[in-house]
Amino acid sequence: MKRFLPKSLIGQIALVMAVALLAAQAINFGVLFAERQRASHTQIEAPPMSRFVTLLQRLAATPPAGRAALLAERGRRGRFEIGAASEIPAEASDPRIVARLRDQAEENGVALRDARGAVRDEVELPRRFRDRLTPEEMAHAQARMRHLQTLVLSAQLQDGTWVNARMITQRPDPWIAVRAAGSTLLIYLLILAAMIWIAVRLARPLRDLTAAAERFEGRGEAPQVEVRGPADVRRAIHAFNAMSARVSAMFDEKDRMLGAIGHDLRTPLASLRIRAESVEPEAERAGMIATIEEMTAMLDDTLALARSGRAAENLRPVDISALADAVVEEFRALGHDVTFEESPRQTGAVQPNLLRRAVRNLIDNAVKYAGSAEVAVRATPRGIVVEIADRGPGIPDAELGNVQEPFVRLETSRNRDTGGSGLGLALARAAAQAHGGRLELENRPGGGLVARILLES
Repeated sequence: MKRFLPKSLIGQIALVMAVALLAAQAINFGVLFAERQRASHTQIEAPPMSRFVTLLQRLAATPPAGRAALLAERGRRGRFEIGAASEIPAEASDPRIVARLRDQAEENGVALRDARGAVRDEVELPRRFRDRLTPEEMAHAQARMRHLQTLVLSAQLQDGTWVNARMITQRPDPWIAVRAAGSTLLIYLLILAAMIWIAVRLARPLRDLTAAAERFEGRGEAPQVEVRGPADVRRAIHAFNAMSARVSAMFDEKDRMLGAIGHDLRTPLASLRIRAESVEPEAERAGMIATIEEMTAMLDDTLALARSGRAAENLRPVDISALADAVVEEFRALGHDVTFEESPRQTGAVQPNLLRRAVRNLIDNAVKYAGSAEVAVRATPRGIVVEIADRGPGIPDAELGNVQEPFVRLETSRNRDTGGSGLGLALARAAAQAHGGRLELENRPGGGLVARILLES
């Protein structure tokens, strides 16, 4: 059952409200239907029953010899008979009608030894009327009698005499249940619609908050959410926006601090480089200069990684194929075996310097660990892919995700002996994410590694 339950807040609220309202309206329908049915029966049965009790009151006060004359006076108002037995069998008597008849008799001071009552569907037209009607009038009368019924009442007076009466009344409204159900359903739908509207009004701002929190990955400006919804939700949105502003301020302060650190560290490194130029012997001098250059490269990679998500560089349309080809030419000029696969022009809105640095790092890794690199730029249904492949030792499948973390290096083929700071792949991943894409690493069949920067359009 849990699979079919709604997962969203608005769905759960709607389900709970719908079930609770359904139960409440079902109870309301039962009460309403019973009340309307009782009122309908009272409206139909009360007048003839009142006449019958009035007749019983007069019959009880009249000697038996004069009762026939009294019944003759009532002939036009219904069919009344006096007999030694009831016209209604005891098992056919309706307790509801009997209770009503006894209550009215008691209110009028009529003592009854027994009472019975029933409703019969058939309606018999008196003979005196049938003889007077034409065939057309008879057909019309029979059509009208379909909406009538016969109320049969029987009461036993204290002297044992039974008084039977047959009175024609209207049938109860057959649409009472339908009308009660219709009004109950209409109220149910109106209340449910109002509650769902409130739930939607509450859920939309919460959904905006969730989307803003999921969209922010620590890069770029912290998102701001439109303030709307009830007062409590508006306060939560104000608090979230204030927190986002503080996060942005902290990132700005971090960038300023990193810039100052980079400036302050480059100055002594440059001074060390100058002094190392005069160190003898030459082998010692070369080792010192290589160490200084490694520290400078590590500093540049660290600052680039820290600023990758908040670069001051704006997005602009760039021929990505030409950008990758230019990086390949840089490596060729240094004598490295790097090839570029010619392809149609692929243009996208990117941060050129950040993307160029990422491509350069991936090519540099391929050259260091495989001695060569194959570069290609391709278009896919989801965007543009920059692919750098090599035929080196590759990376164990279990480590393909770990090596993208900062300062992570493998201790087998990819280690400090080959150089590097462990930030190349991390910087490439950060550059891809800054463009809304991702970095994928995959071992090639036959040996080697393929690194792909996916730039989603």
